[in-house]
Amino acid sequence: MDRGTVGSANRGRLQVEVRTEGRSEVVTPVGELDHHTADLLREPLESAVDQGRARLVVDCSRLDFCDSTGLNVLLGARLKAEAAGGGVHLAAMQPVVARVFEITGAEAVFAVHATLAEALET
Repeated sequence: MDRGTVGSANRGRLQVEVRTEGRSEVVTPVGELDHHTADLLREPLESAVDQGRARLVVDCSRLDFCDSTGLNVLLGARLKAEAAGGGVHLAAMQPVVARVFEITGAEAVFAVHATLAEALET
């Protein structure tokens, strides 16, 4: 079930695509995730958990940048999803985004997958 795109180019440098695939809610941020755009990702992640879709897969293949605010959005979604019996899986991170997770140690608290297909299979 494809629910389309959240956000617009006029509101910032990030668009978020959301779709349901099997038992997962797949959220695909496209562009730059930072202080100015973080709410565009936070809202669909929280909404998915509120609607009982606690297995979140974040397809990072089109995420060009992530700062500490974006990292905090994902950490918050992880806590909320785990409290609801699910979790957050990160897939296909670009090297520049993966580096943020490596430097901060955040990669240790997420299920990180090389590809979206791998994240959906687990």
